[in-house]
Amino acid sequence: MAASDLAALAALFADETRAAFLLALLDGRAWTAGELARHAGVAPSTASEHLGKLVTGRVLTEERQGRHRYVRLADPGIAHLVEDLAARSEPAVAAPPRSLAAATAGRAMARGRTCYDHLAGRLGITITEAMTTRGLLRQDTGFALTDRGLAWFDELGIPLERRGRRPVARGCLDWTERRPHLAGLAGAALCRHALDAGWCVRIGSERAVKVTGAGESALHATLGIAPEALR
Repeated sequence: MAASDLAALAALFADETRAAFLLALLDGRAWTAGELARHAGVAPSTASEHLGKLVTGRVLTEERQGRHRYVRLADPGIAHLVEDLAARSEPAVAAPPRSLAAATAGRAMARGRTCYDHLAGRLGITITEAMTTRGLLRQDTGFALTDRGLAWFDELGIPLERRGRRPVARGCLDWTERRPHLAGLAGAALCRHALDAGWCVRIGSERAVKVTGAGESALHATLGIAPEALR
């Protein structure tokens, strides 16, 4: 990559409206241009202009269904970059919430959320640390599942489909906890299993998730996590 290419990529992130789009798209869904415009509080024409730049820069991909245009993050690497930038740019002293609803949503996001396709927030950190303590995951030489960790996924019936260049495990810096949580194929597979098995449910309109009673029991049985640590 030439210096000009790096500068061009950085410039795509250096706009508040485009940043709002990227943060919204961390939920892993495809959004329409209109939905993103309303989310960021800009005119549809403005949103379309910004989305065009992000698609051209290969930060987003798009598909059309009828008259609707849907966009999503181009790949997990882009999601990892957005989350990492969010963690590094979070102010040392957070601004007070503007309303009770905002405070409630903020607490829910900090407690547990999805980061593109894996679990984040205190929930993600708690699971990551429990896996490390039990010898399923190593963090001392970079993120890597141990043999015991691979066997643990097999025992739970969670397939790890190794396709492409995405690593099996990688650390993703959590923007609320300032510590790494589990990402990569293993993080995505565990998140998918948690939602499919009813260990977690999505709440609200953003990325927040909540651990269910069944999830508390399962995570206590499989990882020794105390239920109160998940609330």
